[in-house]
Amino acid sequence: MILTPEIGPAAPRGLCTDCGVSRMKNAKACGHACQFIAPDYPALETRVHARARSHCDERFFGPFQAMYRAEMVVPRAGAQWTGITTSLGARLLEQNAVQAVLTMIPDATDRWRPHPALITEAADMAQARGMRMGYAPLLALLEQAQAQGFTRLAVIGIPCQIYALRCLEAELGLERLYVIGTPCSDNTTTENFHKFLGLLDTDPDAIDYLEFRADYRVELRYTDGRQRLIPFLKLPISDLPQDFFPLTCRTCVDYTNALADITVGYMGGEGQQWLLVRNDRGAEMLAALGPDIRLSAPGSAGKRAGAVKGFVANTERAAGGLPLRRMPEWLRPLVSWLQPRFGPRGLEFARARVEMKAAETILHLRRAAPAKMKNMIPQHVWDIAAPYELRPAPEEQPASSGQKYLGGD
Repeated sequence: MILTPEIGPAAPRGLCTDCGVSRMKNAKACGHACQFIAPDYPALETRVHARARSHCDERFFGPFQAMYRAEMVVPRAGAQWTGITTSLGARLLEQNAVQAVLTMIPDATDRWRPHPALITEAADMAQARGMRMGYAPLLALLEQAQAQGFTRLAVIGIPCQIYALRCLEAELGLERLYVIGTPCSDNTTTENFHKFLGLLDTDPDAIDYLEFRADYRVELRYTDGRQRLIPFLKLPISDLPQDFFPLTCRTCVDYTNALADITVGYMGGEGQQWLLVRNDRGAEMLAALGPDIRLSAPGSAGKRAGAVKGFVANTERAAGGLPLRRMPEWLRPLVSWLQPRFGPRGLEFARARVEMKAAETILHLRRAAPAKMKNMIPQHVWDIAAPYELRPAPEEQPASSGQKYLGGD
């Protein structure tokens, strides 16, 4: 069964991704649950994982026990990749570990628009497969879950949703909570996304799959079975408005969903998915898939420094817009060929992407909301950006020093 009860309107907010908290009866909970006010990652990581991030790659990705490249042995039809995320939710339901999974399904009138739902039958997790693009008030259904008497719950969400969930967790009265996270999706509105599809193809309604891949290409699939790959450098980024991505998504401080029990994404996967088991509950979920999932060690190749330096320079020049890289048209095919062969790949690609997000956060807040920097940027973001000469001025120094994350990479 899929429950999609009506939810209230969003309360007006400044920096907001409409995670759903403002639509709850106690909309004022935003004040202590919002990632975009004064996030405290050291405290929450310690509570959720029994320790904060520390060494080497934890500096970039958050605490984890194990890290893999992963794929389902039998890919799930309609999945964005092979169906790991929805398979985790389905297995929890099959084993009666949870009574419901809170996740997103497509809106009845627009397959790209996310719609929050409580799923209570494993077979119905198939309805949650695939990518959605747009604001997704997931957490608004927490009150509905309580009203249904659910005390064992799984939640699948992106970082800003999961941060708020962890802040509210103690108030929910749950016996058991499993959190399956996906990395940040650099969100935009569903309306903006439709405009982007229109720039990619003269028949955008025929596109039923889009994925930004770690090989520097966007994959499109069509309703008639066609597939098309577009190198990043050939995307019509210059035709998008400067505010295509909202300021919230350009100032995200948790790209890898560090507060999930298990994170499933693409960045370090090299054609497969990238899976981070963060704590014992994440290990329990992965073990439940047993032989249905294929695991291997993640790889890493190339050097990220040049790519990140170029991104930082372009972001600084963009003056708040999208960081465009100008180059002659004749050079684009050559660079598009070189990137997936000699650019950062695997874990090095993931590290590069996290460093870019850290730099983006600092540069955009300096321009648009400098007064928020001391409360909104955690110390680990400054540590990640430090190699690129991005350090806090006295007035930008984190208000709560928290824990400084040190270590090499």
